[in-house]
Amino acid sequence: MKILYQDKDIIIISKPPYLLSCPGRLAFKRDSVRWRLAQKYPDIREVHRLDWETSGIMLLALHKEAHRHLSIQFQERQTKKRYVAICEGKVEEKEFLIDIPLIFDYENRPLQKVDFEKGKPSQTIVKLDKYYKDNNSSRVILTPITGRSHQLRLHLAHYGHEIIGDGLYAKPSGLFKAARLMLHAEYLGFTHPLSEKWMDITDQPLF
Repeated sequence: MKILYQDKDIIIISKPPYLLSCPGRLAFKRDSVRWRLAQKYPDIREVHRLDWETSGIMLLALHKEAHRHLSIQFQERQTKKRYVAICEGKVEEKEFLIDIPLIFDYENRPLQKVDFEKGKPSQTIVKLDKYYKDNNSSRVILTPITGRSHQLRLHLAHYGHEIIGDGLYAKPSGLFKAARLMLHAEYLGFTHPLSEKWMDITDQPLF
């Protein structure tokens, strides 16, 4: 893990792919961002999570007060996030909104699914960055308005442009184009829990 910022209240790291955000219930799932940092900071708490396959910015609080302030910001959507992804096919529109309700798929855990009757409102702004003709893929910038589980992955898959390397939602043609999920949390904006200053944190992806 690479530390992007740290003070007495918070720590921000760049999470590598295939590392859990927090420990799982079973012993072999103990290794995680929180577990590693807890060896030095026993009171550390994650404020939000990234899927274990996703890389990029993750914010953690070093004490209870900081955690409470930051959690409220995330719950009330006062933070700003931006992701970069490589998806299958040519995205024709320069910028558009995907507005599709999602719900947990209980029969196919841990998948989510689209449900226009019972699903929770879910919106993602998609902006085309570039198209790679050689392997028929598109680099897109994703700005989630809501924060549902697997939102970015399922939204793009439902739109017909699944994220390359996505073991849950990609078709074989897109799954095997990369050795990892091509999704990275590149930007996080939030208010510092103690100083109350706005902070902009960036972490450029390697793709």
